[in-house]
Amino acid sequence: MVERGRPAMRIPRAERRRRILAELEQAPSLRVGELAALLRVSTETIRRDFEALCAEGALSRTYGGAVRSTTNEPGVQERQGLFVEERRRMAHVATSLLSEAKLIFIGSGATTTHIARRIAAEMTDVTVVTHAFGVASVLALNPRIEVMLTPGYYHAGEGALRGAHTLRFLEDLHADWAILGASGLTMEGPSDALMDMAEVYAAMGRRARQRMVVADHSKHDALFPARYAQWPGIDVLVTDRAPSGLLARALATASVRVVAS
Repeated sequence: MVERGRPAMRIPRAERRRRILAELEQAPSLRVGELAALLRVSTETIRRDFEALCAEGALSRTYGGAVRSTTNEPGVQERQGLFVEERRRMAHVATSLLSEAKLIFIGSGATTTHIARRIAAEMTDVTVVTHAFGVASVLALNPRIEVMLTPGYYHAGEGALRGAHTLRFLEDLHADWAILGASGLTMEGPSDALMDMAEVYAAMGRRARQRMVVADHSKHDALFPARYAQWPGIDVLVTDRAPSGLLARALATASVRVVAS
């Protein structure tokens, strides 16, 4: 990460842009003002850098900032090593909301796997339907939880099933809760990097009485190709840091309950 407090110096353009990409490896979503302060340059300089890097396909613009290129989201195994403590806290909060549930949908993802681990530790006599092998594996540790794995075609990077068979299977069920991850959250709703996975999340949301999105702060204001819901269709957002700006206003307008751990 760029260190604060060093004397101001002029950084060559190529080096500055290299450092911007390095920052995005550590914090996948960055704001213009934040980077301008870190690199001791004007916000207009950062905006020009963003435009150039966007044209190269190295990043994607968001309102007031940028995220890593939407084609480069890490696989689920790599994501498991990021924001571990934050996800553990989010998992405790999310599981506490499920006490009355009898049937739960859980989508794929690193955060949802943490939640599945807490469900296995804290809950009994519940049925969980998932398309994610990691979720099913940790739930299987509790013999008093029934686990149903959807059919479908396997996506190795996400460790999950998708496709027409998955969607048809979900349409025959009705859940108390759908617990859904996201690659990004914007004022328009939660989105995912993988269109096939977004279709599964949307199907789970349609067939659930209540819908919970779980996403850490790095997803705030990050835009990915496949939006699977609009905020009026989501009941709860569990995150590790309260959103701000346009995202916060969109959540409030849609009456989404935001629970920050």
